[in-house]
Amino acid sequence: MNIRANILLRVYLAFGLIVLFAFAVFLRLGQVQYVQGKKWKAMADSLSTRYVNVEATRGNIYSNDGSLLATSIPEYELRMDMFAGGIADDKVFNEKVDSLGYKLAQLFQDKTAKEYARYLRKGRQDSSRYLLIHRKVGYADLKTIRTFPLYNIGKFSGGLIAVQQNKRILPFQALAARTIGYKNENVKNGVGLEGAYKEYINGETGKRLMQRIAGGVYIPVNEEAEVAPKDGADIISTIDINMQDLAQSALEKQLIKYDADHGAVIVMEVATGEIRAVANYSKVEEGVYKEKFNYAIAGNQDPGSTFKLASYMALLEDELVDTNTMVGTGNYKIPGHMIKDSHGSIGVVTVKKAFEQSSNAAVSYLVNSKYGANPKKFTDHLYNWHLNESMDLQIPGEAKPVVKNPSNKSWNKNMTLPQMAYGYEMQLTPLKMLSFYNAVANNGKYIAPIFVKEIRRLGNPIEQFKARVIKDKICSDVTLSKIKNMLEGVVTEGSGKQYVHNPLYKIAGKTGTAQVADANKGYKAKRQYQASFVGYFPADKPKYSMIVVINDPKGGYYGALVSGPVFREVADRIYASDMQMYNDMPTRLVGNTGNPPTKAGQSKATQKVYKAFGFKPLFASKSEYYNIIDTSAGTVFQENNERKGVMPNVAGMGLKDALYLLGNAGLKTKVSGSGKVVSQSIIAGTKVGKGLGVQIELN
Repeated sequence: MNIRANILLRVYLAFGLIVLFAFAVFLRLGQVQYVQGKKWKAMADSLSTRYVNVEATRGNIYSNDGSLLATSIPEYELRMDMFAGGIADDKVFNEKVDSLGYKLAQLFQDKTAKEYARYLRKGRQDSSRYLLIHRKVGYADLKTIRTFPLYNIGKFSGGLIAVQQNKRILPFQALAARTIGYKNENVKNGVGLEGAYKEYINGETGKRLMQRIAGGVYIPVNEEAEVAPKDGADIISTIDINMQDLAQSALEKQLIKYDADHGAVIVMEVATGEIRAVANYSKVEEGVYKEKFNYAIAGNQDPGSTFKLASYMALLEDELVDTNTMVGTGNYKIPGHMIKDSHGSIGVVTVKKAFEQSSNAAVSYLVNSKYGANPKKFTDHLYNWHLNESMDLQIPGEAKPVVKNPSNKSWNKNMTLPQMAYGYEMQLTPLKMLSFYNAVANNGKYIAPIFVKEIRRLGNPIEQFKARVIKDKICSDVTLSKIKNMLEGVVTEGSGKQYVHNPLYKIAGKTGTAQVADANKGYKAKRQYQASFVGYFPADKPKYSMIVVINDPKGGYYGALVSGPVFREVADRIYASDMQMYNDMPTRLVGNTGNPPTKAGQSKATQKVYKAFGFKPLFASKSEYYNIIDTSAGTVFQENNERKGVMPNVAGMGLKDALYLLGNAGLKTKVSGSGKVVSQSIIAGTKVGKGLGVQIELN
């Protein structure tokens, strides 16, 4: 083969390879474009756009009377697209940027107008498409901002981007704050009602399409979310905001007075188990107390003398003693320990008197002597009353009770039983102790307390709750009657007489004073006490039960002295504000049973009053004002239409309504007497002119 043929062969071969490669490239392009096109487009979109979650508006939490305890309000982060369609032209931007800076400075007052204008120009110079303007802007301010220069060009074309965020607020601030709780992304288990019912309150998140721009920043593609979030459901709690205020105020005042470490107050409705108030305060500095821990449901401690109720109930139920059984109150010695009363011996007294005076020695002797040979018989009562079990509360954080029995390793055959008798060697929360006393007030029916009564969505109930019955009857009616008399005796004759007794209504309850252990140091030389009072009222027809617990008070530590006044103050004010508790007089209708007469006047106001009293008056028309016609059938209300230039009929009206109508008619009025209008100098229906004088007489 000559040289020329060799060269041509190589050229053709090279050209063929190039054509073949080009064909392969075109084939691959076609495959990418048409066969795999959807796949690669989706990948490209995923790199430049993505969906992000849009938080739903959380549901509200209401009190028992409908007051708003917790709600979410919209809060906005304001951003600006410096090259939005309406402001892309430099002329438009430069003409209005100074005015916009002035308006922003005037509203936010964090920068001067020049600083804002300079900041906006710098953002445009940097080609920012998502420039931060301000955080935490309210809805009212946002509406105002939309009217500012540049932003008023159009919702999208003006460049303003408002990113909504929800802010949780408590309208009553510190009231019931710990019970309401809070949501914290860093805490797995939420606090209070917010945590317990988060699945309902949080709602369902939506989706918003976000686009990535220069700098890796994502901005919303549209103003509205592509998938709208579903708002959370509303929680109707059992809390009564007025009782909550009373409880917190009384507790805080007493904690400050005694420089105590912490304290709790719980108010519970006897029949329903609904918690009306929960106050928890911890000392943060001298004279300053805040809600930091829910002692009511998580503060496990030795209950002390309030537990004597259970001890005497067991003794009475087993018929081992009666209320008139005599018992000594002198020092009672057990191996390794001497049990005595802080106020000294009161001699040999009845069981009822020993309970009323809260004798430690008496109850220890009785329980140890009657159950010493078979302590399980005593602890079986406690377990049968479920005092060793949690109550499965609706809010998280409940501490598990600790109640020993002879099979426990920590059981001491000489000391445990007599010390349990007066509330030691066990751990119970204030709410657990209150629930047991509430069972006595509730004629023996032991129910678990509740904090939420209903869940609503868009105003419609979707779930309702009632208290769980722990035990239908904790003891016999005979024992119950004796226990109730003993509890009333504590307040009328015993340790609670000086600080709790009120002659206007009956209170039943028990004082408690317990020495408490200091963490792992035990009962150290520096004694620390817990003062408590637990009971119910009115004792003859119980409606509310309550417990007050104050830990480590200074200058006094007895339950009656420290906690008793708090119980009395809260109970007094609840009793005074609840007519159902003290207004038991039967309703008697005497003489004319028709609707009571009223002054003539405005229809709406009168209807509102009648509705409040449960009357159904007969209205002859729907006019704004009316006059009265007395008939044998009762009171009829007839229309009183205003007509321009005509004297109105003001007979029967009070002075305020009469002057209003006469003033509207342009008349100058002279008044004599008081009461309601009995005569007018110009007859109703007469034509009158502006400025004419009229005399009305009231009687």
